[in-house]
Amino acid sequence: MQSTQDSRGIARVNGIAINGADEDVAPDELRNRACTELLRQAAQQAGLLSASDEQSADGLISEEAATAIDTLIGQAVQVPEPSEEACRRHYSAHLGRYTVGQRARMRHILFAVTPGVDVNALRGRAEAVLIDVRAHADGEDPFPDAARQNSNCPSSERGGDLGWLAPEEVVPEFARAIFGQHDIGVLPRLVHSRFGFHVIDVQEREAGTVQPFEEVRGTVAASLRQQSFATALRQYVALLAGKAVLEGVDMDIADTPLVQ
Repeated sequence: MQSTQDSRGIARVNGIAINGADEDVAPDELRNRACTELLRQAAQQAGLLSASDEQSADGLISEEAATAIDTLIGQAVQVPEPSEEACRRHYSAHLGRYTVGQRARMRHILFAVTPGVDVNALRGRAEAVLIDVRAHADGEDPFPDAARQNSNCPSSERGGDLGWLAPEEVVPEFARAIFGQHDIGVLPRLVHSRFGFHVIDVQEREAGTVQPFEEVRGTVAASLRQQSFATALRQYVALLAGKAVLEGVDMDIADTPLVQ
């Protein structure tokens, strides 16, 4: 894989532009466009898509290209059926995912990641607040004031109070940090979600009931198949990227969603 920089700020995949000269595209979006273009070109080379099909500079592809890419992925990315042992091992390691009825009453302080923000400086602010609210003396509760002064969430008006929440009511990365655990109090580390950095105080928990393996065997297998598929797709796109001439885009396949 070769990567050079176009002086006009245009990124290309094998000579095909994936953004306009005056278009401000975030790095993640640019990588997504590059992945899609790699797959579109591979579909053409495989005879699944007409050579006359063209990529637009705004990242949109034709309906024919989308269909061809789906067919290409179906042919190129094969995943094995997970074994019974693998399913049971995954189930045992992630019991929280297969627990119903669990809830947690919590508060949080959100440090939102917005366009142009200095993420390192923001993380530093969040870490300082985390230390402050964890270091309070017995009988003191600095969390509500810290939330009102620092949080970018509407809950700041209530001192960060989120009330009782179940796993399905929050984003997955938030749920993974909170549920399936036993900790009560301010969590010792920041939780990083798609919204930013969270300082979280778990005040109460309701444990819920773990579903028997036999009842969730299909769900467990589907989860393992999806994991295997995502890994195989990343490997396939990385292989395509390694053979391509890339200009103006840094490909980090490990951090690219690869959602079609």
